[in-house]
Amino acid sequence: MVDYSVYLFYRAGTELLALLPLPLLFGIGQLSGTISWLVLPKYRKLALRNVRIAFSGELSERQMRRIVRRHFQRLGANLLCSVKFTRMPMEKILERVRLEHFEHIENCFERKQPFVLFLSHIGSWEFCTRLFPHFSRGHRTATVYQRIRNPHIDRHVREARSRFGLEVFERSEGFGKAIELLRSGGGIGILMDQHAGDGGLWTPFFGRLASTTPLPALLARRTHANLIGFAVHTDGFARWRAVAEPPIDGSSESIEKLTARGNEILEKQVRHAPEDWFWVHNRWKTPRPNFLLARYKRGVFLPDGIELKPFRILIRSSNWLGDAVMSVPAVRMIKNGRPDAYVSIAVPEKLAALWKIVPEVDEIIALPSKSVVAATRLFRRRPPFDVAILFPNSLRSALEVFLADIPRRVGWRGRWRRWLINQCPRQSIPLGIVHQTYKYLELASTLGAVVKPEFPPAKSITERREHFKFGLCPGAEYGPAKQWPRFAEVAQEIAGRFPVQWILFGTAGDGAIGAKIAGVLGDKCVNRIGQTTLEQLINELRDCDLLLTNDTGTMHLADLLRVPTASIFGSTEPQRTGPLGQGHRIFRHHVECSPCFLRECPLDFRCMAAVTSAEVVVGIERMLARRG
Repeated sequence: MVDYSVYLFYRAGTELLALLPLPLLFGIGQLSGTISWLVLPKYRKLALRNVRIAFSGELSERQMRRIVRRHFQRLGANLLCSVKFTRMPMEKILERVRLEHFEHIENCFERKQPFVLFLSHIGSWEFCTRLFPHFSRGHRTATVYQRIRNPHIDRHVREARSRFGLEVFERSEGFGKAIELLRSGGGIGILMDQHAGDGGLWTPFFGRLASTTPLPALLARRTHANLIGFAVHTDGFARWRAVAEPPIDGSSESIEKLTARGNEILEKQVRHAPEDWFWVHNRWKTPRPNFLLARYKRGVFLPDGIELKPFRILIRSSNWLGDAVMSVPAVRMIKNGRPDAYVSIAVPEKLAALWKIVPEVDEIIALPSKSVVAATRLFRRRPPFDVAILFPNSLRSALEVFLADIPRRVGWRGRWRRWLINQCPRQSIPLGIVHQTYKYLELASTLGAVVKPEFPPAKSITERREHFKFGLCPGAEYGPAKQWPRFAEVAQEIAGRFPVQWILFGTAGDGAIGAKIAGVLGDKCVNRIGQTTLEQLINELRDCDLLLTNDTGTMHLADLLRVPTASIFGSTEPQRTGPLGQGHRIFRHHVECSPCFLRECPLDFRCMAAVTSAEVVVGIERMLARRG
């Protein structure tokens, strides 16, 4: 009943509009478009986003906003005039429409050469339903049609098009009828300028990857048809210009190249009169959930020499060094997920140096330790991001990207932040202990990344030196429950057996324990605790042959740098946070209360006490025995 009521209202409106003169309809449509521009901010914002994607760097902001306003006016005028076109005699229509290069289509009809028209939502596109049957000279013409939800309106539109001699093929019915028509020498028009979803081919449009229907190219290849671009431009007040492009041999190139050619033709048509195109459609839609394109069936096609506009991805890094390092493989997979990915890492200033050594990162945004507003201001100063991916589960990280108005915000569900995130992947239920790195990789996988993690083995301990350089990290920022008390004994024993120079690493808070170890080792060590920036730590750690450490961020950094580690675990779980590459050694005694993940031990520190200095010395000796 509701559908029929809507249909009656639609019919009454169209009959009333058809009574008005065409110039008056055009003027009313322009006024209606202006009103729509004023009262529909959502579509105005979408149109401006699309225009910016197409013309940023070519036009000023003022020029782009003018295109959007004029587009609403043109769209209103052409939509109302299309109602009148269905009632007007063809002779009267042709008084207001100028045909250019129509011989390309007429030649196909004369030679019974099948052709497929690249159609688009430019100007008065509905005019095509009257034009082609009129000039078909008895040959069959058709269009591929997507059913309208209201069945009564759908039937009326189909009947109207059929009345003009145009056959209508619905997409859901398959394309057998379309192929048969083309093989009989007819012509078919297909709109190809809308987002084609998961079944489309990702190829550039205005330099930005867009999901594009390959249907015109597929039909042309199957039937050896020509491909012809066609558009009806607005050419003044209530006047139009119908332009046919030179034909392309549909059997001359691959489906991918022909589809890309279609986008090139469309771009040329849009550039001729930007305000004529349908900017209120989300042409460069960010797919959900797989906005990374590596797993799409038709994949990505890039014409030779194309320079892609970036798809900007903001990744909010973890605030802890160890967690940030464990997320590096996921960042790499995200970067490799689409060829136009531009990856910006937002990270606390103290960790910025880490991401400088990750080549997949294009930009580092160092976040001040100030308010959320300060971070938001940094994001807004940059070109607009398409997506934000949050590795931390914090409320603050979600607020930062929400206030920055980033359209797609991805992250795991966290306390109090569900309403700030608009893409929350479901976490799988693990059957056992899952390493933190794989949790980050799972997040990347839900976005469409192909996850093939590779964890390079640690470098062999060199034997080309007369003296080894061993790093020692005795502290742990997390808390004393992760600090093993016997490092001095092991370091002294190793220094007595091998030509070793120990280098102590840590934060200023580790100063007391560092001074104690340095006092025991004397000239066998260099105490760098509290004296290095992260960048200096990276450079000095690279030069080490081995790192003896607790479960710390420095341990993960050494793993990333492929420095062999000998690490002591107590209150934490090595299967969750241990080094993943080969060539490392872990010392851990699994007592009844471990892992507890507490910062301070409430009992007798039994998990750490169970690890003896003798077994650690033996373990390091075995690592040295395999050196080279």
